[in-house]
Amino acid sequence: MKIVYIILGIAAIAFIGVQIFFMNGQRNIETYPYKVDKKYKDFEIRSYEATLFTSVNMSGNKYKESSSKGFSVLAGYIFGGNKKNEKIAMTSPVAMSLGDSTTMMFMVPKKFNKETLPQPNESQIKFREEPAKTVAAISFSGWANDEKIEKFKQQLITALNAEGIKFSNRFYFLGYNAPFEVFNRKNEIIVELENELVKK
Repeated sequence: MKIVYIILGIAAIAFIGVQIFFMNGQRNIETYPYKVDKKYKDFEIRSYEATLFTSVNMSGNKYKESSSKGFSVLAGYIFGGNKKNEKIAMTSPVAMSLGDSTTMMFMVPKKFNKETLPQPNESQIKFREEPAKTVAAISFSGWANDEKIEKFKQQLITALNAEGIKFSNRFYFLGYNAPFEVFNRKNEIIVELENELVKK
């Protein structure tokens, strides 16, 4: 029995150590830059800078299937699956469009542009320039799934309608953590605002 307790203790220490390692690593990851324009009770209005992304389109719209497939393709590219065999730093968050089909996007580190990025080995990977935009964002914790994503999307819609804020049909899920991270998980639903019309 004593050996079992020792093994469990070692496993617990290893688990905590791994989680601390990934939490510290998150602090050093380059993130999609924005500024908060206005805070409401359940959401906030943000302005995002124009930013370059790598992207892959998928025909499905189920979170688990699309996120797993899209992540695998894009991660392969940044981990060296390109013409230069060059590793590219991971960034945060991972973005997924919400609609009949799914586009997954990884932000490109600022040191690269379209001309200096290595060409991907996979033909379905595209470079995508996202223009500067104003969005509304709502956050939730834990692991994401289709039910949670739809729930918070509807909460955001309800809150925007209550404030008289006009929005587009361009919704995105933003995920900030790797699947094996347990603590401080952060997810968001954002939607681009129509003509940047925000009720003051």
